[in-house]
Amino acid sequence: MCQESTPPAFANSQANGGPSTWSVAMPTFFFSVRHGEDACVNNDGAEFTDHNAAWKEMTGVCGDMIADISRKLSENAEWQMELLDESRKPVFRIRLVAETLQDTDQER
Repeated sequence: MCQESTPPAFANSQANGGPSTWSVAMPTFFFSVRHGEDACVNNDGAEFTDHNAAWKEMTGVCGDMIADISRKLSENAEWQMELLDESRKPVFRIRLVAETLQDTDQER
């Protein structure tokens, strides 16, 4: 479901170049998670100083989630996380794909 796959509220984002009290406007990024046909976008957005800071946060959050996701992933399924820019266009994507490469039910 959507809520299971939605990343945390990115509480660490301030430490990683995220929300700040500075008056300089920083770019806002949104995180999107898709598992099969289910998709969720974090509509709150998170501010980061640049793409590198956003990438660092994305890979950290993804790393925290991937063990649980991979244990629940079925054959021939896909899970992905995207970092979207302010216009909601993808900037980065991390994918986990489970593929069956041989017919395992085939008799010998």
